[in-house]
Amino acid sequence: MTTTVRFAPSPTGRIHIGNARTAILNWLFARKDRGRFILRYDDTDLERSTQEFADGIADDLVWLGLAPDAVYRQSERFALYDAAADKLRSDGRLYACYETAEELEYKRKRKLARGLPPVYDRTGLNLSDDERAKLEAEGRKAHWRFKLDQREVVWTDLVRGETRIDTASLSDPVLIREDGSYLYTLPSVVDDIDMGITHVIRGEDHVTNAAVQIEIFEALAGKAPAFAHHSLLVGADGKGLSKRLGSLAIAEMREGGLEPMAVVSHGALIGTSEAIEPHTSMDTLLDVFDLSKLSRAPGRFDMAELENLNARIVHELAYDAVRERLHALHADGGEAFWLAIRGNLTRVGEAEGWYSIVFGDAPGVVADEDREFISQAAHALPPEPWDDTTWKTWTDAVKEASGRKGKGLFMPLRLALTGQPHGPELAALLPLMGRRRIEDRLWG
Repeated sequence: MTTTVRFAPSPTGRIHIGNARTAILNWLFARKDRGRFILRYDDTDLERSTQEFADGIADDLVWLGLAPDAVYRQSERFALYDAAADKLRSDGRLYACYETAEELEYKRKRKLARGLPPVYDRTGLNLSDDERAKLEAEGRKAHWRFKLDQREVVWTDLVRGETRIDTASLSDPVLIREDGSYLYTLPSVVDDIDMGITHVIRGEDHVTNAAVQIEIFEALAGKAPAFAHHSLLVGADGKGLSKRLGSLAIAEMREGGLEPMAVVSHGALIGTSEAIEPHTSMDTLLDVFDLSKLSRAPGRFDMAELENLNARIVHELAYDAVRERLHALHADGGEAFWLAIRGNLTRVGEAEGWYSIVFGDAPGVVADEDREFISQAAHALPPEPWDDTTWKTWTDAVKEASGRKGKGLFMPLRLALTGQPHGPELAALLPLMGRRRIEDRLWG
């Protein structure tokens, strides 16, 4: 059976690094086994789900390099859910309940006050036909609960190992609301069955849900897929990310100039036994990826670490990989320019600034005490053509003429030529800038 996984976001917002990590793990797992990666929009919440968010999620996945093999929308599949609900009703596994939210809350508080777990007491299951008819005559509408087996559900989780949940400790879950709309649980199971999902890879906040869903899988199809529940992310300070997710949206990272492979590398390796190293291709990442390397401890997301990964990837990017972006920035100075500056960039977009410095008409910076020295340097400029040896030839001549050396020699020249105290090797920049431009800056 072909390995098939799914990423199932709700299009009620944009995905953030936590969502993206789940998508990354699913995509890598599928590709590692030459399987299929499905994008499924869990959009049964018709009021909050929007096409704009769905399109945004699709754009984010494509940018990350996680293009799906198929796309589905739960909002187009209600007939399947209705059929599954009818089967569960006929099998006695889905039963009507009529309590109001207030009544359920009162029952919950009473149990807690008595030191009992707040598990639903199955009042709805024990109603007679006459009692149901009376409640409906009063205008009450039923919500529908799945009857759990109240047994220990055991599975071998691909991350957590052997996992046991006693469903007797859980309330029978509501699958259908009073207005007839479906909660997440039933459509998810029905779709996983229909789409041939072999592995469900998601966050550990769904572990308890898995026990419930396994019983629903078995009630509808006889067998559940394999499960893998990865740990959730925390910040570098060990605290949850929930209050910071807006700034950690994938769209924000893309617009901020981060490289997709930096985000993917970080998302795939964080919380694993692998060192977090930059990968410039999915192929090399696949070589080291394995779900068994995931730790059960929370993964620590550190924006500083992501920034560092990003810079290291930029430093390795070939000219052909960035040519179009440089052109769009009006900063395409050719391969020699890119190779000269890339080691000093943290983002490709910063090339625009160096293009202006190298090829623009911006004046240099010359301190008053360095004016005589810069004049000597201007007189010592060698004739063109220039190559990568010109810088040494020139500075040797300036050193002999001025008697300066070290920082006192090189820093005033760097400031005069670029206006910056740090930057790419001037030996590489000099031939790009040319004698006329350098003379203009030295003479001010």
